[in-house]
Amino acid sequence: MGRLPPVVRLLGIGWYFAFCIIVGIVGGVLLDRQVEKDHIFTFVGLFLGLILAFFGGYIMLLEELGLRRPRQGDDK
Repeated sequence: MGRLPPVVRLLGIGWYFAFCIIVGIVGGVLLDRQVEKDHIFTFVGLFLGLILAFFGGYIMLLEELGLRRPRQGDDK
């Protein structure tokens, strides 16, 4: 099977950003409810989700633009 069209791959990067941020926030809210803190873990989850989204998205975008070689086994 060939590579997906560029539009689909870029949409995947966008979904990756949204997924990381949403999971961070939801995880933080759940932890806040569990330990009865006032939004501390929500902000920590948001911050970690943003960092993960930025670095992961950056690496995926570099691979998409051809500025970085894909990892071994990704081209199958």
